[in-house]
Amino acid sequence: RSNSQASIDSTSMEEFLREIESIKENSMGGQEEQIPAEVKPVDEGELEAEWLQDVGLSTLISGNEEEDGKALLSTLTRTQAAAVKKRYNTYTQTMRKKNKQSVRDVRDIFGVSESPPGDTCDNHTAQLDGTPEEKELPGIIKTSGSLPDGASLNNTTLSDGSQDEEGSFAVPRSGSVSVLKTLPALPVLSNGSPDPAQAVQNAGSDDDYRKKNIPPETEELSFEVSYSEMVTEAPKRSKFKKSDFKKEDYALTKFTVQKTRFGLTEAGDLSAEDMKKIRHLSLIELTAFFDAFGIQLKRNKTERVKGRDNGIFGVPLTVLLDNDRKKDPGVKVPLVLQKFFEKVEESGLESEGIFRLSGCTAKVKQYREELDAKFNADKFKWDRMCHREAAVMLKAFFRELPTSLFPVEYIPAFITLIERGPHIKVQFQALHLMIMALPDANRDTAQALMTFFNKVIANESKNRMSIWNISTIMAPNLFFSRSKHSDYEELQLANTAAHIIRLMLKYQKILWKVPSFLIMQVRRMNEATMLLKKQLPSVKKLLRRKTIEREVISPKTSKVLQKSPSSRRMSDVPEGVIRVHAPLLSKVSMAIQLTSHTKAKDILAKFQYENSHGSSECFKIHNQRLYEIGGNIGQHCLDPDAYILDIYHVNPQAEWVIKPQPSF
Repeated sequence: RSNSQASIDSTSMEEFLREIESIKENSMGGQEEQIPAEVKPVDEGELEAEWLQDVGLSTLISGNEEEDGKALLSTLTRTQAAAVKKRYNTYTQTMRKKNKQSVRDVRDIFGVSESPPGDTCDNHTAQLDGTPEEKELPGIIKTSGSLPDGASLNNTTLSDGSQDEEGSFAVPRSGSVSVLKTLPALPVLSNGSPDPAQAVQNAGSDDDYRKKNIPPETEELSFEVSYSEMVTEAPKRSKFKKSDFKKEDYALTKFTVQKTRFGLTEAGDLSAEDMKKIRHLSLIELTAFFDAFGIQLKRNKTERVKGRDNGIFGVPLTVLLDNDRKKDPGVKVPLVLQKFFEKVEESGLESEGIFRLSGCTAKVKQYREELDAKFNADKFKWDRMCHREAAVMLKAFFRELPTSLFPVEYIPAFITLIERGPHIKVQFQALHLMIMALPDANRDTAQALMTFFNKVIANESKNRMSIWNISTIMAPNLFFSRSKHSDYEELQLANTAAHIIRLMLKYQKILWKVPSFLIMQVRRMNEATMLLKKQLPSVKKLLRRKTIEREVISPKTSKVLQKSPSSRRMSDVPEGVIRVHAPLLSKVSMAIQLTSHTKAKDILAKFQYENSHGSSECFKIHNQRLYEIGGNIGQHCLDPDAYILDIYHVNPQAEWVIKPQPSF
């Protein structure tokens, strides 16, 4: 056994092998094993076509003129664009070899002067050049000439392209250079700073944050800059700083997240449409992230297992949730799974070896059959089930899903990344992007599961279930593949899957927060889509163009150098006034004069005071949050510590509403 595989100690390895043996022996009381549908051999071109569809760029394959695809392409960072270009090139080359339909020229999208490797710029539209041998992605018109006479974009707000001092985009090209008028970029950077010169200092530098005594072993995380851009900028020696696996929980670095003036955003705080865009961007960013390390995020053809249409076990999460929402429209985690949590929490949190025990096989088989037949009709009697059977059923629930809760096809890339020994921060960033790329049902279920397991681990002194025990036992249930593997491959998979689960459990409080650089990209996507729908020829020309010129500088220096006259003038603009609506409160509307110090919680407190004023009872706003709705975002539940004037500057067209925050 190689040294790199020695991270699971003998006790944990025995637990893993016992879990595998238990799975093979009883398979939930003799249930027939699900066999994946026959998978035909596929070539790289087909895999890349599937990847392009998964990231929302099916328009590159179909050739259709879709606003969403063009808007997405217009917002990509340099490394993200390089990842898309690489996959599209593979797809087009394969199609040509097969003598399929003619494929459009890649230079229709990226390709104006490709910069040397390592030259990156954070949070800007991509600029990549196509050589004569390389074809480019279609969708953005090549830049030549100028805007049509009379075309004006002065009243629009396509944001975050790199601008010269006059506020125009310039695209260098041998032979001709065109200068396109455009409107000012967003006046506020991704960290919410109204003054670009203060961007770096303001990132996580609020007075409240600075007053905290952060232990020296704690490391700050920034969600402001694309992870792949940061990796590309980092020197090689720091990129592969060794981080060994150790059994002690405290060996994992403690992270704190820089809290910007925009606050922090949970995955559930955004609208479903915007989260779909986050998923697309996250998969592109994850691919670009691994590309930056020279690691291929190889994708095998997904194992297709036909799930059941009814019952509980072996039913896809989406089907279970559709059935549950007939009872509770707001449910995000399958109700049966919530019941399993409740049963264990009632009497099993202090039970020694709760997830090691196999339970009574006969009872488990009986309960399984009854749940399949009676749960949806609310006829199953939960008082008969004890915590041991509930724990066994919980593991079986995940093991029998048609596809694993987490994408096992990404494990080889994680294995390679971990074997190279980068700092734990790099591993967290890869995991963070993987979580953001999960379907809503998988991500919400995973979050609830990790919250539950942390309750189990909190009672480790009595139940003997540590973070290592839980992660080792649950690895084969949450990451599984029905393909055949050698013993060595099984060990690698177990080692890596268990480590990933440990990271999830350790960083539970920050893992589900959406990186602000992705939110800013979604804002720009929404702006671009709105402009495209207006059918302005000048705007379509701007968005279909291959690239937008920008300074080729590092992310850190770009925050200082992007200061333009338009952004400098932002500080001279008087503070805005917003009207906040609270339809469920007695005081349903109020005009609020914003200052640079106004936070979301201040507005909530003002409504609380106004609604309780003159009342004999103390009025409290239970579970109410301030929402930013419309403009360049679908819906955004704001962090109570978010500075509203900064958000107002970024999204002046938004409406502001106070309403209850939904829960699982």
